[in-house]
This record gives sequence, structure tokens and C-alpha cells, in this order.
Amino acid sequence: MREGEGGAMDQVFALTYRELRDLAHQRIRRGTPVTVLDTTSLVHECYLRLVRVGQIQARDRAHFLAYAARVMRSIVVDMVRERHAQRRGGGELHVTLGADVPDASSVSEQQVMRVDEALEALAQLDERLVKVVEMRYFAGLSADEIADALGVSARTISRDWEKARLLLFAALQDQN
Repeated sequence: MREGEGGAMDQVFALTYRELRDLAHQRIRRGTPVTVLDTTSLVHECYLRLVRVGQIQARDRAHFLAYAARVMRSIVVDMVRERHAQRRGGGELHVTLGADVPDASSVSEQQVMRVDEALEALAQLDERLVKVVEMRYFAGLSADEIADALGVSARTISRDWEKARLLLFAALQDQN
């Protein structure tokens, strides 16, 4: 795949399909559903986005799964944003008759958006922490797998995970 061999993406995807389905299932299973996608649809949408990107510089299985986890996160966040925009009528002008209009977004959609915003803020501080969160939380990779993908020790990943969790918690509290 790194050398641009035709069909390599299909082979890698076929070899990791079961793991990608597991990742997608874990992602969808966490909390209340926030997308209309099921496990298979999320994996297939991930494949389509990976194919659109073209050449991926994945060094190994863990690195590929980490990249796929980032794509899955992007898919879920994009769908939530799209649904949120549709609820608001896209660019349509809205006139309300009362002063107390409850927010139409569900809590789970709000949480997805808040976590995404917190991860974007965290990326400004330390991009590796965001990668650790994506690989651990979204892809379910172990500390050893993440360490291999990022080229650091498993102990460093454990420290990064704890640091990222604390920073995200603080960022989410600030958003309240």
C-alpha cells in the first residue's frame, strides 16, 4: 500500500475487515446511537473515505487501524453535524413564537460534538494525545499496539492516556 500498488488497499481492508467491524461495533455500542449507521454501514463508509484519500502511509496493522479509527470518528461527527444542520433547517431562517425553546439536539449528539471540540482543543496542545485517545477510545487498541504505531513505549502511552483523560475532562467541564 505504501508503494502505491494497485489493489493493496482492498487487500488490507479485506484482511482487517473483521477488526474494523469490531471497531465500528464498539463505537456504535458506546452509549446511545448517534447515527443512523449500523456497524456494516460505518465500516463501508470508512472504506469509501479511505479509497477517496488514495495512498495511505500505514506502516503496519496497528497504524492502519489507528487511521481507520480516526476516519470512523470523522464519519460519526460529520453525521451528527449534518443532522444538527438539517434540524436547524440548514440555511433557512427560523422564527420562534416563544422565548423558551428547548434545544432539539439529543444529549448523545451534544456529547459527540463536545468531545470532538475538546479533542480539537487538545490537538492544539499535543497532537500525540489526540492520536492516543482516537486509537484507545475509538479503535480499542491496546497500549502496546498504540506504542508500536506511534513508535514510543507502552509506559509513555499509559501516561499519555491518563494525561489526555484529565485534559479532556477539564475541557468538557469548561464547556458546561
